[in-house]
Amino acid sequence: MKQILKAPKSVLETNDFGVTISETGVQIKVWAPCAIRARVAIYNEGDDLFRNEIPMESIGDGIFNLNLPLSYKNKYYTYIITSAETDYEVVDPYAVAAGPNSEKAMIIDLEDTNPTGWHSHDQPHAVKAHEALVYELHVRDFSSDPNSGMYNKGKYLAFTEKNTSFNGLKTGIDHLKELGITHVHLLPVYDFSSIDELDASAYNWGYDPELFNVPEGSYSTNPLEGHVRIQELKLCIMALHEAGIRVVLDMVYNHTYASSHSNFNRLAPGYFYRHTSDGSFSNGSGCGNELATERSLVRKFIIDSLLFWLKEYKVDGFRFDLMALYDVETVQEISRVLHENKPDILLYGEPWIGWESVLPETRRFVKTKQAGLKIALFNDDFRNAIKGDNDGHESGFVMGLTSTLQWVQLGIAASTELSGGRKGFAEKAEEVVNYVSAHDNLVLWDKIDKVCPSDTIEDKIRMHRLALAIVLTSFGVAFIQSGTEFLRSKKGHENSYNAGDEINKIDWISKSKHFNHFTYIKNLITFRRFSGFFKWNAYQEIKNNVSFLDTPEGIIGYEILNDNEDRCIVLHNGTRHRKPVQLPEGKFYLVANEVKVDLNSSKMFSTFGERPVHIEGFTTMILTDLDLKSIDAFLN
Repeated sequence: MKQILKAPKSVLETNDFGVTISETGVQIKVWAPCAIRARVAIYNEGDDLFRNEIPMESIGDGIFNLNLPLSYKNKYYTYIITSAETDYEVVDPYAVAAGPNSEKAMIIDLEDTNPTGWHSHDQPHAVKAHEALVYELHVRDFSSDPNSGMYNKGKYLAFTEKNTSFNGLKTGIDHLKELGITHVHLLPVYDFSSIDELDASAYNWGYDPELFNVPEGSYSTNPLEGHVRIQELKLCIMALHEAGIRVVLDMVYNHTYASSHSNFNRLAPGYFYRHTSDGSFSNGSGCGNELATERSLVRKFIIDSLLFWLKEYKVDGFRFDLMALYDVETVQEISRVLHENKPDILLYGEPWIGWESVLPETRRFVKTKQAGLKIALFNDDFRNAIKGDNDGHESGFVMGLTSTLQWVQLGIAASTELSGGRKGFAEKAEEVVNYVSAHDNLVLWDKIDKVCPSDTIEDKIRMHRLALAIVLTSFGVAFIQSGTEFLRSKKGHENSYNAGDEINKIDWISKSKHFNHFTYIKNLITFRRFSGFFKWNAYQEIKNNVSFLDTPEGIIGYEILNDNEDRCIVLHNGTRHRKPVQLPEGKFYLVANEVKVDLNSSKMFSTFGERPVHIEGFTTMILTDLDLKSIDAFLN
């Protein structure tokens, strides 16, 4: 194996790699430590074949620089790197704009891409991390259905379209507002390599990064013009903000699409990636390589990139893919810098790896390492206890497997600590993402259908509703997959990353078909957000205000107090049988049962003595003595 390069201090202190535009001209700078010489190839258009090559000046420590007049603005460029072996044409990893299919970077003044009102547009109020309600969404899935009512199907601009509908019911951004979520989590919108941006039918989730700081062109109305994708993504974000919805970007700094032929590796061979003892690429991502986050310039690139998205695109949070491939020190620095720049930022990610990695286990960012960092981790133990394994035939609590009940209880308490020695990985609710499905694996409906093929449709709907209700009545970041609010299906496809629109689209007809289910979830979201019962964060707060009840086998019951000492009782019946439950004494409104969530209930009933309530099978029941008019006050 070749000796690993080191980044000199001068490189680590350089903050203007890539293109810098000033009043006096254009500067282009790159680190290519193994280059004999470097040139910039200038193209007039993003799809041009003809170029003009201009030599760069070596200014020491492997850094090359070129100064150009302002007339070069809006042209496209690459680097021609001459090494001892050959010449490489390389696209700038620090590029912020590009032509189609990542073939050329663009010299651009980003101020020119700002939509009217960009700097002054209304941004949503701050949301505490543990009170966030995140809706995971793929840009193309959102609008590609012929019945979506949106004109810009599969594009950023679909998010800017108001008053869209199908069968008289809201679709698009109006649907998101109606649902009541706090954050939209966009699957990757950075530039990825697995599709042809000029092919209108090309589909991929996008977990194969090419240019980390450039928006994906296939979601723009014109991938040929480098500024269009930038402006249209900003319009998308601005529209969500003005709808009161914050934006989380899904970032994949654990690997790149290419390995030996990547831009990083051609500029600085061996530096940006981890390698095994035989010199091959370590493959903890399962995608062919993994970035060496522990190396100073890699760490710097990641943090610079995150700050770029935060400041230039005004985003509100980041989701990190395969965080166990990040070293702990890098994540600590990410959290410190991002919270310093945006105290209310939402950060969360996956606490696992794909395959085997050479990064020592002690250095991996896994569960428990998040303590005190204001970073949340996906709670797969809770997920599995609720619904079973991801793609197989294993059951979970909502399908009648009551042996997982104690682990569901722990998840409800934000995986902190419960009596009987049950201890989770978290110290606070803000460290936990509660969910039952995401883009990976079977969607919730297809999982239930696979495990329970002989159950009635009505029972499957109840199981589905129960699973989401458990998430929405638990402590931590609540996370739901787009379309699950009206029983989304992908026709049993468990890995639809490139399966196209027919499998992946949000089927807006389903909102009409399952409007009762949608209304149930919408009202439950409203109750969660505005009742004050689900605001507890620290372990001690949860311990002091949440008490689990003595209930019959297969039923989870707990009582929650809010700041005013109003009471909320939540029951989850994971069996298929109607069962009696003895409740604490009191007078309560019935908020939720097997049919609906009623936020306008005016009828109270008393619980006392030997008189139980009966809860139907596969059902959540919620009762409260809170004056429900207080929720109306929040909404109006």
